Amino acid sequence: MYTQNVTSGHYRGNLRDIRFNLFEVNRFDDYTETAPFALDPATARLMLEEVEKMATGDFGASFTDADRHPPELIDGEVRLPESLKRSLDAYYGGGWHRFSMPPDMGGAAAPPSLHWAMQEMWAGSNPTAYLTAGTSLMARVIAQEGTPQQHDFWSRLMIERPWGGTMVLTEADAGSDVGAGTTKAIHVEGDQYHLEGVKRFITSGDNDYFENIVHLVLARAEGAVAGTKGLSMFIVPKYLVNEDETLGRRNGYLISRIEEKMGIKSSATCEMVFGQDDPCVGYLVGGVHEGIRQMFRVIEYGRMLIGAKSMATLSSGYLHALDFAKDRIQGPDLTRATDQTAPRVPIIRHPDVRRMLMLQKAYVEGLRALYYYTAWAHDQSLVGPEGESWRRRVDLLLPLVKGYSSEKAYVLLGQSLQVLGGSGFTSDYPIEQYIRDVKIDSLYEGTTGIQALDLFFRKVIRDRGKALQGLLADILEFVKGGEAEDTLSRERELLGEALDSVQGQVGAMASSAMASMQEPGEIYKAGLHTSGFLESLAELVIGWLLLRHAEVALVASPSASDADAAFYEGKVAAARFFVRNCLPQARLRRVLAEEEDGSLMELPVAAF
Repeated sequence: MYTQNVTSGHYRGNLRDIRFNLFEVNRFDDYTETAPFALDPATARLMLEEVEKMATGDFGASFTDADRHPPELIDGEVRLPESLKRSLDAYYGGGWHRFSMPPDMGGAAAPPSLHWAMQEMWAGSNPTAYLTAGTSLMARVIAQEGTPQQHDFWSRLMIERPWGGTMVLTEADAGSDVGAGTTKAIHVEGDQYHLEGVKRFITSGDNDYFENIVHLVLARAEGAVAGTKGLSMFIVPKYLVNEDETLGRRNGYLISRIEEKMGIKSSATCEMVFGQDDPCVGYLVGGVHEGIRQMFRVIEYGRMLIGAKSMATLSSGYLHALDFAKDRIQGPDLTRATDQTAPRVPIIRHPDVRRMLMLQKAYVEGLRALYYYTAWAHDQSLVGPEGESWRRRVDLLLPLVKGYSSEKAYVLLGQSLQVLGGSGFTSDYPIEQYIRDVKIDSLYEGTTGIQALDLFFRKVIRDRGKALQGLLADILEFVKGGEAEDTLSRERELLGEALDSVQGQVGAMASSAMASMQEPGEIYKAGLHTSGFLESLAELVIGWLLLRHAEVALVASPSASDADAAFYEGKVAAARFFVRNCLPQARLRRVLAEEEDGSLMELPVAAF
């Protein structure tokens, strides 16, 4: 019988599906050696295999132990569990923090999609360890946004030493309203400032693993305008650094507490107090007061990463549920339910268990398809002649990757739990921790409601629908691309119906937005359906991508090995299931948007 020992590796990766997305669907090999890339496809495959070994081995090994023995704040410093440090040793010891850096800093000239494939495995196997290892991202942002001196000094030292790195954004009284932040920056000289204020919810805000940590902090310079436009970004090291690159005194900020949380307990989420007892020195990034634009490099990366984390966690949960369902013997087959002598069967033989498993499989593969398509679009923005068009498409898809993936992962891990039954509710299996840890994903980097507002009002309305119409045109072309005898003809029809529903929904919402120019209250009618629009658009794109995958699978299947033939058969089945069982919800959301009267916004607060 299937059992899970919490001391063994919890992570169930799916390198076969990762390869399918990269190499069979997105044809990674066709452009990986095209400028600005310079990576042999065979090397890429070997790197993926090595990352999977680490993810299922040393890197993921501390997942359970660190949850049971979380970081502690002792004498003003966060102490990490030793098991988590060993996971970080595996990552840094292998030099993986250099991979996404420019070649002159030890990185590989690889397409972003390869980097994101690795991210899926790192984030799925040990999200806390990977969130702690923020070196590459922060060093890269400094290299992109800083002065040449800041690049040469801070970015280089962060990679060479290596040092940690974090983003410091949130304040208690501001939250997602970043522009309401009150942390101030007092100019001293040159690019040097003193920071004063309090930040909270700072992921990996401190630890005793790195000799130094470089924080990227948003603050408002004295005299700056209100709102986000008045924010600047500053380099704030834990220890000041002398000109000879030795460490100086501890910088003037305090770690006042570690947040006690529902999940991801192994992550040190800190409250930080700047300039309370001693001056906190910060260096203006790039010498310009463009903090929110600069920080969005971190935020957008974070949104893609959270999409990877949530999808990979759901994928691992599904594979645990699948293993359990194959081995757990319980009850007779439904065709012999009244026969007391009937043999008991594995629960995967029961219809409702199969429904739950296929629901998880279809969504896991659909969310992965969305993630890798977005990564592929990023690749195309760097190699193709229509780079700006592809960049707009990436921007359009990011709220779906982050917002939709995080919501569905949390909901569908409940289905993983249902398959395991009472066993899944115990700590003998990782599902209970997955559910606790994945819930934060719908809150990180902006809640789902904020992702939906960003999608509709910025990525669609402000863009005048250019990126959206380009995407919908590609989907329409696919819908029309089949033939009468096409194996997927009915699924194309259903995709076309969902496309019509999405167009109708966005049309109704856009009409309300336009009407609000004369009657402000009309904007509520659109605002009440932005989350529904995010869901419908995500499901439409996922349905389209899964059917594209099914087409590839149908072509490859006749000449495939037995194992690959079963894999391809599962691809077609997942696409059909999703299009038939999940896509029809878009029709209801269209009706709701078209019939919205805005009365909910007129309801007195007391009525709630």
